Formats: sequence, C-alpha cells, structure tokens
Amino acid sequence: MDDFDKFYLKHEGPKVKGFIFRWLVNALALAVTAWIVKGIEIHGVLSLFFAAMVVGVLNAFVRPIVLILTLPLNILTMGLFTFVINGFMIMIAAKVVRGFFVADFWSALVGAIFLAIISFLINLFVADDGSIEVIPPRWH
Repeated sequence: MDDFDKFYLKHEGPKVKGFIFRWLVNALALAVTAWIVKGIEIHGVLSLFFAAMVVGVLNAFVRPIVLILTLPLNILTMGLFTFVINGFMIMIAAKVVRGFFVADFWSALVGAIFLAIISFLINLFVADDGSIEVIPPRWH
C-alpha cells in the first residue's frame, strides 16, 4: 500500500462512510415520512434511495440559493418559510424520481415538517463520521 492509499483511508475513508450512512439515514427518514403522510408515496426501494439522493442533492445545491433569495421572507416568518422551501424541494424530487409521488403542495409541506423532525431525531445519534453515538448527544 503506497502513501496515497494510507492517506486516503485515514482521512477520506471516514467521510465517505459518513456520507453513505447519512444517505441511508435520510432514506429511512423519507420512508417513515411517506408512511405517515398521506399524499406522499414511494413505490420500491430503488425509488426510495434515488428520492433520498435527489432530495439530498437539491438540499445541498439548490436550497442554499433559494434560502438566500428568500431571506427577507424567512426573517419575517422567523424561519418557518424554510419548511415551504423544503416542501418545494420534495416536490421537485417527486417530479424527477420515478416511483416517488407527492399529491399536492400541502402534502409536501407536511412531509417537509415530518422529514425535518425525523431526520433531526435520527441524526441526534449519528456522528459526522457515520458512527452511532448513544451518549453524549450530537450538540455537545
């Protein structure tokens, strides 16, 4: 094993593991959200994983731009408009991913709220490298 491989495994390996684990956590949160919220349907495991990936990509690249453009409205609503933005991200993902359906905007909005709550609760116990932490919680 050369120095590059040792360096990569030491520094980048945990990041990749953490990314994959968080993707799986987000897929689980999306599955639970679809199970709870009427109007959101996911047909098949492959659609679930693609939907989680598309929502993640949208949240990473499109959502920050939209948040900046809607900052005054977000300030006026004390951050609650973020759920509307997240609902639109879910609707866009539903248009892109075959087998992922959102009936209307209200379903997407409720889904965004549930997705945020479920993701928050699951991520309390997941470290940045993807390992599971029982105690202490993430914010310590």
